[in-house]
Amino acid sequence: MAEIRLEHLHKRFTDFVAVHDSTLTIAGGEFLVLLGPSGCGKTTTLRMIAGLELPTSGQILLGGEDVTFRRARERDIAFVFQMFALYPHMTVRQNISFPLLNERVSKQETQRRVGEIARMLQIEHLLARKVTGLSGGDRQRVALGRAIVRKPKAFLMDEPLGTLDAEFREQMCLELRQLHDRLGATTVYVTHDQSEAMAMADKIVVMDQGRILQADTPDRLYDCPSCVFVGRFIGAPPMSFLTGGAAVRAGDRHLLVDDVPVAVPEQYAACEEALLGLRPERVSISSAGGLRGEVMSAEYLGSHQIVTVQTRAGVARARVDKGLPVRLGESVGLTFEPDSLILYDARTEQRLPSAYTRAFEGQPAFRLCPGHTARQSDVDAARQGQCRSGTLW
Repeated sequence: MAEIRLEHLHKRFTDFVAVHDSTLTIAGGEFLVLLGPSGCGKTTTLRMIAGLELPTSGQILLGGEDVTFRRARERDIAFVFQMFALYPHMTVRQNISFPLLNERVSKQETQRRVGEIARMLQIEHLLARKVTGLSGGDRQRVALGRAIVRKPKAFLMDEPLGTLDAEFREQMCLELRQLHDRLGATTVYVTHDQSEAMAMADKIVVMDQGRILQADTPDRLYDCPSCVFVGRFIGAPPMSFLTGGAAVRAGDRHLLVDDVPVAVPEQYAACEEALLGLRPERVSISSAGGLRGEVMSAEYLGSHQIVTVQTRAGVARARVDKGLPVRLGESVGLTFEPDSLILYDARTEQRLPSAYTRAFEGQPAFRLCPGHTARQSDVDAARQGQCRSGTLW
């Protein structure tokens, strides 16, 4: 388990800057996902960590050792590509053992490691087969096995599930996370799919236009996005934003939206114009709602429905009971959960500090161990740094 540190990492291609002054620490044993749209700089960042690209400036430390300008083969890192990069003329066994052959590992040790990895990935029955006849899921398992067999300091994965269909992708998400938990290795994973990131990551780094916008745990990214872009990128459906009609001052507890006062958490900063950020589960349809709009669509999703409402302040989405009768074009009222609403500066699109966002500042991240359920006492203990063995980390 090696810690990876990026310090002021910068990459320029002639007149285009792919990565802007990125500073990031990836803890040993952490599963970190670089998430963002195409061209945001996530793959370039991964390739610089791997040694496949050299930075224009900045520093990369692996296990405390400066590897910024070392070749890829000198970094003890395993890379898993989107297109598998397997040798089609070789069997599964030969593909997995190939890195050990290059390192001159003994035949006996190679056989032991390949057998161990094959059992872990449940591909023992495929060892004698050529990879060309395998399914996409099995080929990805072989690619993972070839990376794992070397026992590297860290694993780097560049959209490894991108070519798989939806069913295989969901299955491989679960298998990758379970594999990470067994190995305890540092993993950096690149994807543009937020559902993959939310399902697997200990920490997610959201990037756009070469910049890191927010690096946080999945729940904090969802509950408290740092800016409008993160709010719109994380969540299905994404966060809605309504335009406030007046300036915000420190101490305010209400925001005027279409001349309707909406209760919000106490604000700790001022701005000339604010945006009201709304997660769909914090919006309700009610005849008592002061803010009104017209129903544009109702998407039935089995356990619930997503209703899209056009108001004069913008579009709002509400997650409501599947049995709630709504008709296209009808006028409805909206109500909100006031304690969890977030305001953003309309000019900078940055989150404004408030009584709600303050609760997310300075809290240590933790995850549940598999098979355990957290009690409130466990959560409180974790936030005080008193993690209980087998319950939280």
